[in-house]
Amino acid sequence: MKIFSGLSRKATYLMAATALAVMAAPMSAKAEDRVSAVHAFPEFLVYTKTFLAMVADINERGKGIVQIDVRGGPEAIGMFEQPAAVRDGVVDMVHTPGSFYGANVPEIDAMVASRVTPMEARANGGAALMDKAHQERFNVRHLGWIDGGIKFHIYMNSEPKFRDDGILDLTGVKLRDNPIYHAFFEQLNATTASMPATEVYSALEKGVVDAAAWTEIGIPQLKWNEFLKYRVDPTFYNTDIGVIFNLDAWNALSPESQKLIEEVVIEWEGKSYADRQAEVAADAKTLADGGMTFVAHSAEAGEVYRKMADDAAWARMYERIEGGGAGAETYKALRKTYALDE
Repeated sequence: MKIFSGLSRKATYLMAATALAVMAAPMSAKAEDRVSAVHAFPEFLVYTKTFLAMVADINERGKGIVQIDVRGGPEAIGMFEQPAAVRDGVVDMVHTPGSFYGANVPEIDAMVASRVTPMEARANGGAALMDKAHQERFNVRHLGWIDGGIKFHIYMNSEPKFRDDGILDLTGVKLRDNPIYHAFFEQLNATTASMPATEVYSALEKGVVDAAAWTEIGIPQLKWNEFLKYRVDPTFYNTDIGVIFNLDAWNALSPESQKLIEEVVIEWEGKSYADRQAEVAADAKTLADGGMTFVAHSAEAGEVYRKMADDAAWARMYERIEGGGAGAETYKALRKTYALDE
């Protein structure tokens, strides 16, 4: 009996220890969060390279916490379909221009016409306003404004013409369009054709369009300068490329994952801004060396030209958010943080 009792106690102790070990195992071997992502532009463009480098940074620092699986770019999900895909939870995270879904989140126009850097918008409360609008309207977090501070030019295959008041006249010009520019281009009397960036080279080659707007950097990589021989100065607007994350998927992440992703994205706001500014002069030199002619407005007309662009963006947003009614407070707050209105 004593032997049996002794064995029973040992068995009981072993069973208890095993149970404790099983209970403790999930706590000590917590699974990593997995995040799916896509990007709007092809991999060879600098903007996508920034995103992929940022993802690599998150994955390196997030070992054992969170890992992001990039499923591809526009070949995986069309660039204009990606925002809806993240909203609906088809993927968790998307790197995309805000203007691609501006009809759903009209507040994005504040970034388009911004007079501040991404870092300044974060410091003065603009970034928080932008995130709030995204959560309420589109079921996503707006985590950051990447590669900000890069502006746009119109590039043409024939010498630009100007109105009597010195402003660019695009009458008769077939201009590649997308949502970020449309309201402005209407004022310049352009004939527009909306298409993804991946289709523009072929459209230029076939004469479907004979002009396109693009950022200060990237034209040589796209090879559009094989057809476009004139650049119109000055610049207008800002890139509005951001990282958006499905709100339900975000809330399902661990606090550690959320903190890490947010911290890295904010770091890359500043890093990507500085990196891109260094490339503007280099790309301009490449285009000039390749024979592109830069045609400028006069200083006075250039200011009017820029103001036309900004006013078109703010007016579009004002109408969409009822800036004279229910959205008046939001409109005023965005003007204060992004346009520095008093």
